[in-house]
Amino acid sequence: MVASVVAPVGFFVESDQSDRGRERALQIRMLGPLTITRAGVAQALPASRKLRALIAYLALSPHASTREHLCELLWDIPNDPRGELRWSLSKARAVLDEPGRRRIRTARDTVWLDLADCRVDVIDVGRATRRGIDTLGTEELRALASQFAGDFLDGLQIDRSPLFDNWMNAQRRGLRASHVAVLEHLAASLPPDSEERFACLDQWLRLAPFDQRAHELVLFGLAHRGRLREGEEHLASAKRIFDTEGLDSRRLREAWRDARAQPASFVERPVAVARRASIAVMPFVDQASKSDVRGGLADGFAHDIITRLAKLRSLFVIAQGTVFALDQRSVGPHEAGRTLNVDYVVSGSLRRQPKRITVDVELVESRTARIVWADVFDHRLDDTFLALDEIGNQIVASVEIEIEAAERNRAILKPPNSLDAWEAHHRGLWHMYRFNRADNELARHFFAMAVRLDPTFSRAYAGLSFTHWQNAFQNWGEHEPEMDRAAETASQSLIVDDRDPAAHWAMGRALWLRGHQAESLTELQSAIDLSPNFALAHYTLGFVNCQSGDAEAAIESSDHSRHLSPFDPLLFGMLAVRAIALVRMGRFDEAADWAVKAATRPNAHVHILAIAAQCLALSGRLDEARGFVALIRKTRPSYCVNDFLAAFRLCEEAADLFREGSRRIGID
Repeated sequence: MVASVVAPVGFFVESDQSDRGRERALQIRMLGPLTITRAGVAQALPASRKLRALIAYLALSPHASTREHLCELLWDIPNDPRGELRWSLSKARAVLDEPGRRRIRTARDTVWLDLADCRVDVIDVGRATRRGIDTLGTEELRALASQFAGDFLDGLQIDRSPLFDNWMNAQRRGLRASHVAVLEHLAASLPPDSEERFACLDQWLRLAPFDQRAHELVLFGLAHRGRLREGEEHLASAKRIFDTEGLDSRRLREAWRDARAQPASFVERPVAVARRASIAVMPFVDQASKSDVRGGLADGFAHDIITRLAKLRSLFVIAQGTVFALDQRSVGPHEAGRTLNVDYVVSGSLRRQPKRITVDVELVESRTARIVWADVFDHRLDDTFLALDEIGNQIVASVEIEIEAAERNRAILKPPNSLDAWEAHHRGLWHMYRFNRADNELARHFFAMAVRLDPTFSRAYAGLSFTHWQNAFQNWGEHEPEMDRAAETASQSLIVDDRDPAAHWAMGRALWLRGHQAESLTELQSAIDLSPNFALAHYTLGFVNCQSGDAEAAIESSDHSRHLSPFDPLLFGMLAVRAIALVRMGRFDEAADWAVKAATRPNAHVHILAIAAQCLALSGRLDEARGFVALIRKTRPSYCVNDFLAAFRLCEEAADLFREGSRRIGID
């Protein structure tokens, strides 16, 4: 019930898009005081603050709300909350409903607001944020900026309603972050010496006074216009407020020095791009806590997330002391992201109930206020620390995967000759996960570019090793040379950073390719020891074991890798590992079901299709098996069981079973 109270702006329902081109009959504005207009005429609203709060909450709720929840949200239990809710709904109908058009809807014990034909400013902002503020043109940004007439539900305060206060404050923080993102991108799209740009920067700094990027743009703009005295005054003022908060103002001094050196040829400095994406994990809110005393379960959980993310070695993680200090100054997650100048921020809340524990979490892109990922984790409370450990595993794995996907998608849009090492690496990942020969070669090219730009980038060497591994495994190149290159680049990855789990993962795969199974398992276990949340290491451990090692352990590794990364680009491999292990255990029907799941995943390659065909044949489902044979022939006409057996390192008993399956469907 309480989960919806803290639903972020990015979760708002969509209005109907069919009539976007015309003015809507009913408009609701919540940025500033709540106002409702019909056909351009302002509607008189009852004086009741709780009625206004109810309308706002229902307008933005992503799903129907129970009457019990609405009563808990806004009314004191000792009074008559159900009666007050009925009165408020009747008054809301008088404002919102029209003849033949009911917008306040009820069913059984639930209530919702149907706004399909209405215009709501906050929903417009939420839609633009999800679309991507960085994709909007200047006029769109101007229009969006004009929506922010004031704070969310400005002036509305409800006494003794902590749940509503929590919800309203969450909306205010999220919308303020969206406003800042709009102003930043609008300022960037305007001429550097325009008054409109300076007005944007002034607004931006009022909302985010510790955002270094905004101060830098002001300083460069003043230098460009020759207003050096104003620039000196702005720098001194900014330095004072930064020093007061214990923040480093050195970058601002450097920006002013650079701006004064070349004021005539104004070139804005780009936002500094680190080799790794940066992230801050803010302290989680303990909703059961009645005081501001820190050090409880929620704080310990946030510390655990910080530690685990740091172990991944792929992200620059802000230390606990810094984020906790900002939180103690009541700096919210969005503002903290800009103050710390990080790419992403993780925040959330924790709720304990008698038999369950629930954690809400979201990952936000700092500069666009876009919610990259959000989820609710609910776990039985047999053991609090085991439950939080399990939830922590899922959060860390999800954060890594979502950031990697966001960075891949960003890199693919940039011109290749403009990429830095980090972007080239992620461009390589984008191609690598296509799992075909042409994209694998492009991936190799971009990984090589990344290590050329930064010879200390261990993950880029690991990616390079993966492309050579693929060439050998898929028979896309000369086997021996590609096998050697996979090992060489994995070794380089380890030399650069032997604490990077991806380096040990790459070496484990390379050793398997050379037939050194025991050593391979040792390296893969090292990767897991370094980062227990590294899903690909668990998967590859299962991959090695399923062929000639412990089949039950392979299934366990496969299941755990999927649990950590349920939408992984290598999900087809995780599923196939389970199928091979089940074949070795003689459970052919189960193996066939899992193999079919693997083969129907995106980018499943020819060996995965072969696993499905052979497992189906072993289970007696020959017609289905022949359907996959047709796909194999279309992909690689000459493919036969020897190609399959040459790629894998199956124990003799397992090899005989797959030979039998191939014989039954004619690919022997």
